[in-house]
Amino acid sequence: MFRKFKQAIHWREEQQKKPGVDLSSALYEQLKYFRLPLLLIQIFLLIGTLGFFWLEDYSLIDAFFQTAYTFTNTGFGSYKENEFGTITIIFTTIIMFAGAGVIAFSVATVVSIIGNGTLIRLIKEKKMVQKIVRLRNHYVVCYHNEYTVELSKHFRESQIPFVVVDNSPNFEEEAKKYKYPYYIQGDPHTDVVILRTHLASAKGVVTFSKTSADNIALIVSVRLFEKELARRPYYIIASADTQEDIERLKKLGANSVVSPTKLMAQRVSAMAVRPDMENLLEQFAYSKDTSLDLEEVVVPKYSWMVLKKLKDANFRSITRVSVVGITQKDGTYFPMPSGDTIISSECKLLMIGTGKDIRETKRMILRRNKPEELKMTKEC
Repeated sequence: MFRKFKQAIHWREEQQKKPGVDLSSALYEQLKYFRLPLLLIQIFLLIGTLGFFWLEDYSLIDAFFQTAYTFTNTGFGSYKENEFGTITIIFTTIIMFAGAGVIAFSVATVVSIIGNGTLIRLIKEKKMVQKIVRLRNHYVVCYHNEYTVELSKHFRESQIPFVVVDNSPNFEEEAKKYKYPYYIQGDPHTDVVILRTHLASAKGVVTFSKTSADNIALIVSVRLFEKELARRPYYIIASADTQEDIERLKKLGANSVVSPTKLMAQRVSAMAVRPDMENLLEQFAYSKDTSLDLEEVVVPKYSWMVLKKLKDANFRSITRVSVVGITQKDGTYFPMPSGDTIISSECKLLMIGTGKDIRETKRMILRRNKPEELKMTKEC
């Protein structure tokens, strides 16, 4: 029963949610500078305790107390200091000066380490990595710029988890300014950063570097990491300015390459040709308030629709969804297909309708046998 209970609450899965990279060694590297001050404090406390224990016939606890307030110079007169002999007075003076020196050295060490900022940064980064490791099917967005800022807004509105990575020195301030929920500072293509972003559980990667070499390095690193894990391919989206860079990134493994310059030119051209249609795409495709949705649905090999006519599905009557385009497996696109169009295996149907209706249509397409509602419609 206990085993079933652990499976029900995914206990084992939670136990295995550990960061892909351990920052403990880096933290210990910073904390090692505190070892000498702590060691000196312990040594002088031990020497003082044994000294007062032997010189003044104190008990161990009294000797330790005498040493503590003498070493820290925080008080005097609690015990019989006025009865100290010459040797004890000299010994006490040594303890006092040693205490002042060790405490000053300890304070300087603490201020130096904290002022350096590395220790604080590592502690924050460790906490961030522990949060990121809980993510599943998230996107890793690389390189912070104006595109990243806008994308983060849309991701938050769509409740898509994401991690932003950048190597600029002031990236932490920028991440807080633009309210990135998860972020890592470092070079995105390095193994350490890949592990810290928990890429093993990610859905895809988006790279917005304005340098083609950075995008290339990242795509290659992600594909190599993908092969090491022997997992399903990541969906990689990249940006490029020239057609040459677009083709190069696609050859290297990018699934989609976006050209901001080209997109802007297309949008401005459409506005110039048809000013009345200026806001149609924005309101329809990108607005979260619209009830309509536009989505591509893949017809699997086992679907009952394979080699059937489009009109046999009768989507418009049953699910109130319209098919406005078909993309064949070889990439050929047919806009506004007729009802007599034959549905081939692994083609993509471009559908328009509400999100709920499109989900219902997906369920119909994924069935192996013809749905009962279609049979009833045909009989009627």
